[in-house]
Amino acid sequence: MPATIQTDIIDLCGTVGKILLENGAETPRVETTVEYIGKAAGIDLSCHATMTAIFVDSNSDPTTHLVKVRTGDFNLQKVDEINTLSRRFTNHQINYDQLKAGVTAIDQRVIDFSWWQKILGAGLVSVAPMLLFQATWSDLGLALIVGICGYLATQWIGRHSQTPYIGVGVGGLVIGCLAVGLQLSGLANSADNIIVSALMPLVPGVAVTNSLREIIGKHTISGLVRAVDAVMVAGAIGAGVIVGGALARLLMGGA
Repeated sequence: MPATIQTDIIDLCGTVGKILLENGAETPRVETTVEYIGKAAGIDLSCHATMTAIFVDSNSDPTTHLVKVRTGDFNLQKVDEINTLSRRFTNHQINYDQLKAGVTAIDQRVIDFSWWQKILGAGLVSVAPMLLFQATWSDLGLALIVGICGYLATQWIGRHSQTPYIGVGVGGLVIGCLAVGLQLSGLANSADNIIVSALMPLVPGVAVTNSLREIIGKHTISGLVRAVDAVMVAGAIGAGVIVGGALARLLMGGA
């Protein structure tokens, strides 16, 4: 195989791995997908993925291709689309040119929901735990409102600050302040139930799930990195809730 074609395949595999890792895929999935694509394209590839970089090289060429990764918000739809595309290629349902065009299109596409869909989703996620608590209808409605406010605060801070964890911390502060304030004013029956429910949109569920899967799969380093990141997010949320609750009690004169 000509060197230029081999280099092009390795570059494409690096892009595939970057898209997967940036959008929430676990490292075993990234490595397996890249190696399967290389094998289907006629190259014996080796891939090693970490949380910050992906290394791709051919076993017949000593040159290693390095792709730097910057993880941020997850988008599992892109992960699903890349997985579908790679499966179709490995099953010889599409050729290499079609694979390359598809990967480029997915990489450049901005996949997002409208704001009203995000707000509605955050509210519904905040309401669901209240059903387990057998909460009153008033608390259920308040949890929806508080959850939306916390989510909007998190998104707003995230768009205006690059400081890690500050967004979820402010979201927790808003939720804690509103929930405790509503209870002290007599509008809510249980601030604790509202806080637990309203925090659901902020919980790093994907990071926790991926960290456990990676640790179980013996990808210990990346699994621990994800776990530490999830713990930091949880710590920022908890600190925000404590400060918010204390602030509400201070302003409203609660015990």
